Amino acid sequence: MKQNLVLAIVGMPGSGKGSVVAYLERRGWPSVRFGAIVYDEIKRRGLDIVKDEKAVNKDLRDKEGPLVLAKRVAKRVEALLAVNHRVVVLDGLYSWSELKYFQKKHSQRLVVIAVVANRQIRYERASARRDGERIYTPADVMARDIHEIENLEKGGPIVYADYYIQNNSSLSSLERQIKNVLKDLGLST
Repeated sequence: MKQNLVLAIVGMPGSGKGSVVAYLERRGWPSVRFGAIVYDEIKRRGLDIVKDEKAVNKDLRDKEGPLVLAKRVAKRVEALLAVNHRVVVLDGLYSWSELKYFQKKHSQRLVVIAVVANRQIRYERASARRDGERIYTPADVMARDIHEIENLEKGGPIVYADYYIQNNSSLSSLERQIKNVLKDLGLST
């Protein structure tokens, strides 16, 4: 097994990234969430999580560059690796530029895992989700998909992933696939 792996979990809204991250966190591995940086900024500005997410994300990128989230997340990752965490999980690496940034910083330790699901299933999941203030309609999810693909280069990291987990079925199927990836990485217990 490689020392100090950084597992980047990528996928479109409703694909099941959060379920994969939660599974890895239950193993005791810390996660750093890209979206939390945007959500923290939205809350700091007193704005609406669903309606203003796109604008705040764009504003951050316009003011601090396209790698703003990657740079902020990288600082948190470095701090976790410095205290000898064996694995750090990246929740929601978005863009091709961010992927290249992390590949440069963590060349041999970065592993990208894409979680994919059929679009209709993703839309249903995201619309049914009730986690805090994030409540999306299917139209909201579609608009978010299009925005993330066209403006955030989100397709690149998904296409270029090291591993794929197909999440159209049950939680037990998802967890079996995660275990297989971890076994392949030498992380099974």
